[in-house]
Amino acid sequence: MRKNQTKTKPVEPGGGRAREKEQVTKPASSSPLSSPTRTSAQTQPTHHHPRTRRGRSEYFSKLLSSHCMGCCGSSLRVGSHAPEKPPRRARPPPPPHHPRRPSFTLNAHQAAASSSAASAAPAPAFAEFSLAELREATGGFAAANIVSESGEKAPNLVYRGRLQGAGGGGRAIAVKKFGKLAWPDPKQFAEEARGVGKLRHRRMANLIGYCCDGDERLLVAEFMPNDTLAKHLFHWENKAIEWAMRLRVAYNIAEALEYCSNEERPLYHDLNAYRVLFDENGDPRLSCFGLMKNSRDGKSYSTNLAYTPPEYLRNGRVTPESVVFSFGTILIDLLSGKRIPPTHALDMIRSRSIQAIMETNLEGKYSIEEATTLVDLASKCLQYEPRDRPDIKKLVSILQPLQTKSEVPSYVMLGVPKPEEVPKAPPAPQHPLSPMGEACSRMDLTAIHQILVSTHYRDDEGTNELSFQEWTQQMRDMLDARKRGDFAFRDKNFKQAIDCYTQFVDVGTMVSPTVYARRSLCHLMCDQPDAALRDAMQAQCVYPDWPTAFYMQAVALSKLNMQSDSLDMLNEASQLEEKRQKSIKGP
Repeated sequence: MRKNQTKTKPVEPGGGRAREKEQVTKPASSSPLSSPTRTSAQTQPTHHHPRTRRGRSEYFSKLLSSHCMGCCGSSLRVGSHAPEKPPRRARPPPPPHHPRRPSFTLNAHQAAASSSAASAAPAPAFAEFSLAELREATGGFAAANIVSESGEKAPNLVYRGRLQGAGGGGRAIAVKKFGKLAWPDPKQFAEEARGVGKLRHRRMANLIGYCCDGDERLLVAEFMPNDTLAKHLFHWENKAIEWAMRLRVAYNIAEALEYCSNEERPLYHDLNAYRVLFDENGDPRLSCFGLMKNSRDGKSYSTNLAYTPPEYLRNGRVTPESVVFSFGTILIDLLSGKRIPPTHALDMIRSRSIQAIMETNLEGKYSIEEATTLVDLASKCLQYEPRDRPDIKKLVSILQPLQTKSEVPSYVMLGVPKPEEVPKAPPAPQHPLSPMGEACSRMDLTAIHQILVSTHYRDDEGTNELSFQEWTQQMRDMLDARKRGDFAFRDKNFKQAIDCYTQFVDVGTMVSPTVYARRSLCHLMCDQPDAALRDAMQAQCVYPDWPTAFYMQAVALSKLNMQSDSLDMLNEASQLEEKRQKSIKGP
């Protein structure tokens, strides 16, 4: 466990491990990121080559002086003794040879996208994967890579991963891992997967492969980085989905279902808001996983029976009309912003005004005519008798005229970051990388964000030892600011997260390497690589041997087109992780 950092001056970035045990003292006028003065005898200043460890320390200090815009909003607090803030510096103009760099992409496939939200790269050909390939892609099916809505409690887990090797090309994937008792017949599973794998459509998260190995059954699909419709409708905190985007979701999913029907795959199992995903451009897509039954018992609906088509409750069969019924429940979700059982929704529609079913946050922001059309369509989809429901083609024809903001990119309406052209990746590191290392080496900010969210504050243990007297109102305010920052960070509201984390750093006497790492990523998301590098260095100052601090420096340096230094940081981080793993396993 790490010791309290109260009496130790933050070490210089890039050289923390070599000097972490040396006692240092801070000159009265030094900056929190200036070179520490060693207590051992050293009277003459020395200069080191930028490629040596100490040389890189001096080099990074100069880099901050020339690139960074003032200080990072606060000096580093260590224990209860806060050093003086250095004076703010005006940001120097960029040198002529250093043009503005494009932002990091948020595209899980690392495909370039124009400012008009161009279409994503086409899905690859369907293939069979080995279990070893998928184990490597998901970091050994690590819990940190689980993206299922129910986490580890879900019966069939979905993992985020990235294909390795020459054939994989670093493509981000979603891997659905079925339970041990699912699909006992490997031939049947492979046949079903191949059938779904033939489908290719821009409105779908397409199936790109499968794996049968012993009792293991896995599906591999395109990864959609911007969460589910359920997350954006039911669990938002900063911004409700605007009306035009809800209409786009309904139309796109209807198009996907029509395509499946035309390709003789009309049955979609357990259609709900969790099956609707958002790609790198914020466009809604239908998950391919619902085109296959959940397990060998033929169960097709895993949600509450209140949302299940009536005929399925009678005979256990799914029909095309059952899919239309489930589509009607999604329309109710889009209208109300919450889960309302179909029978209750129909009662509300019959007996009260449209406003009764509409989400209150949409008040005054939608067309009454459009809302009336959508409510009427939902009512028809939810009819008890299957023959009274419209077919898929009818749904598409009704929803198409409602698309009135087709010129506005989905990422704008959804409120997610704009996808940008992918910068050049740094050279491959010399050591094997963890999922965090792989994400950083490929500049996959979405994957880095998900890893930082899942690890929470696990690595902060031991950096603070607070007495009872220190739990003051100021401390509570500081922790409240951090909590608000965590909510904003989780929901990808990066500018608000920066503000809240800055309040935490400025107000408190508590240090947190995780806060600096998270704020570093927020700066990268906002195209502020200088500030991102500074925060990553601050994280290392607090926790000198923390691999994440080195990884975040590597990403920021790559963004600054300093590929060689980025590679150095990647290698140092991987060495630290390797050393940590060996210490855990023991001799």
